Amino acid sequence: MFDVHPQLKQRFAALRTGAEFFSLRYVRESGQHLSVRKNIAEPPSLGRDEGAMLTVRVDGVEAYAATNDLSQAGLQAALERAEQQARRLKPHALLDLREQAVSSDRADYFSPHFDQAFPSLNDCYQLLGDESAAVPKDERLVNWQVSIGLTQVEQIYLNSAGAELRQAQRFVYPALDVTAFDGNDSQTRTLGRENFGQQGGFDVINRCGLIGAAPKIADQALQLLLAPNTPQGPRDLLLMPDQMMLQIHESIGHPLELDRILGDERNYAGTSFVTTDDFGHLQYGSQLLNVTFDPNVPEELASYSHDDDGTAASKEFLIREGLLLRPLGGALSQFRAGLSGVANSRACGWNRPPIDRMANLNIEPGDQSLEQLIQGIEHGVLMRTNRSWSIDDARNKFQFGCEWGQLIENGELKGVVKNPNYRGISAQFWKSLRAVGDASTAQVLGTPNCGKGEPNQVIRVGHASPACVFSNVAVFGGDA
Repeated sequence: MFDVHPQLKQRFAALRTGAEFFSLRYVRESGQHLSVRKNIAEPPSLGRDEGAMLTVRVDGVEAYAATNDLSQAGLQAALERAEQQARRLKPHALLDLREQAVSSDRADYFSPHFDQAFPSLNDCYQLLGDESAAVPKDERLVNWQVSIGLTQVEQIYLNSAGAELRQAQRFVYPALDVTAFDGNDSQTRTLGRENFGQQGGFDVINRCGLIGAAPKIADQALQLLLAPNTPQGPRDLLLMPDQMMLQIHESIGHPLELDRILGDERNYAGTSFVTTDDFGHLQYGSQLLNVTFDPNVPEELASYSHDDDGTAASKEFLIREGLLLRPLGGALSQFRAGLSGVANSRACGWNRPPIDRMANLNIEPGDQSLEQLIQGIEHGVLMRTNRSWSIDDARNKFQFGCEWGQLIENGELKGVVKNPNYRGISAQFWKSLRAVGDASTAQVLGTPNCGKGEPNQVIRVGHASPACVFSNVAVFGGDA
């Protein structure tokens, strides 16, 4: 690993520019996706990408240029393009960045077990084939698929202030889905809907429970076929971690991205109901709500030592006891807004500039077991695993649907219900949080496909959460 580092460092030192500051961010990414559908192995999808982004600061104006030509001449040409762009932008610049601090840190970061080889293609296909074959023979089970996605990223950041940052990460995405159809209705049940992404090696496969899961997931798909629709009306709502991650992502994560609050996403993915004046003042949720940006959970998807601008990352509370404290804003947005943020300036690859992105956005555990959460509900629904989502441009009004539901009556878990849905308003929903599960109810999950920015950037985001209970939520089934 980092085999290009000595040569890249030498070439960086030889670059010539009139800029007062410049940096290089090199990224090499390789990936594979393997799947078996209905006991038939599908062709592997393999990919590899490599290049570098050169950034300059000229008279307080920043600009950048990317290249996949890593020769001395190729890097010098990209640097000159960036410098020319910065000089053209100078008459139109909205910010003077000469006083913005830059990193001089030196550090290495590795995913857990990065030095251990991942199983071969043949071994992975054997595992997937065995799991596919374990789906019971039932004519109502019409489709199923088992898959493993694997991405490996090496990144090197160098700048003229002396920073030298290297990160080597491996991301693993196990998935399983089974669809049942009885001639009138179809229901799909999954193992987390491809949201069990973590950093690590084969240990991720073991932690997610993929091995041996097929019979259970198939049985749940069949149960959903026979289940009644979720009843309509206000009920208490118990959300399990694989649905909480979507709730966190859409109604906390995106609204708190500082560049969105400042208007940068307005013409593409909307704005936010949060304003810059809300930080330190807005009661975002009940006093049980504690939300952190936490890059220190080793297996979580967006754990790292430094973001893509070289800023050191540390755990920070965004919301404490329901009070909104700080945004998801990297160094540039912090400079623009005059607000303290976090180290979340991130890019999806070598040919995209870093922008404010969610990273590891977690809800801190509470003090109740799952049994206690259920016992505290008189009239409610438990929901698992997102399957549909809709939220307005300000990330406020939402409607989400889940794969799996179970009624809760008088503190006891009752029968399965299908097509469980609920709706709410972000600014009110989190205030209805009335119970938070302890660490035994929590899971570390994540998604590889959060999209944002123009041109679009698809990036990895981690979410860890316990199970949570919300009061008096509008729920409904497929007939509503």
